Amino acid sequence: MTSRREAIVKLFKTVTLAGSGGLLWANAAKGAISAPFALRPPGALHTDDFIKACIKCGQCVSVCPYDTLKLGTPGDDKAIGTPFFIPREIPCYMCTDYPCTEICPSGALDLKEITETPEKPNINNAQMGLAVIHKETCIAFWGIQCDACYRACPLMGTAITLKMEKSEVTGKHASLKPIVNSDICTGCGMCEHACIVDKAAIFILPRDKATGEVSNHYIKGWDKSDEERIKNQFGSEGEENTKSTLDYLNEDKEFSD
Repeated sequence: MTSRREAIVKLFKTVTLAGSGGLLWANAAKGAISAPFALRPPGALHTDDFIKACIKCGQCVSVCPYDTLKLGTPGDDKAIGTPFFIPREIPCYMCTDYPCTEICPSGALDLKEITETPEKPNINNAQMGLAVIHKETCIAFWGIQCDACYRACPLMGTAITLKMEKSEVTGKHASLKPIVNSDICTGCGMCEHACIVDKAAIFILPRDKATGEVSNHYIKGWDKSDEERIKNQFGSEGEENTKSTLDYLNEDKEFSD
């Protein structure tokens, strides 16, 4: 006959196993819907809308000519069955006929997202992510000549530009520092793929993770359209506030301790 002690031990093991299974299922379920840092194909809807719309058919993956796209699997935090890509491994090569977007049957990838006008969509309008530079490990910021990311960029000279600055160390030499234009960068990841350091000093993040956000009550005094925005938003009160703000900024005051 099984002793009371053995029965308690067996019960404890059963509860522990069930609890572990519950945690595994919970993590799997979370992985099926949560993917805050996943980079999606061109034309993808906003993260939450994309995950709801994607039917996990894999057609976008199958038509990608560069094998860029993968399907999320349990444990990789990319939302199970949804397409994503890892730029350091294989970036998006910006196909001008956007096969992955065009084949999507559910609208999770929508050509309208890369179309500014009613005319033909343009892959250069894609916003898959945004390149971010870690200046401390970018050797161009050390003063070592490197323009790998600049030359790899398909929108060279616009999405990534080079800023020439005089070396603070020697006072004679110049360094060419890469600068990302967030309005033009598509997030294709070719810059990250080309970066020559061991761990890329330039990398792609989803736009909502790479950008800040300013409250709408701030105003750019040098931008006339921004003044109009405040006036339209707050009416006569906004016009008065705009005037008082600009008057304050333009006052020639002497500051004393």
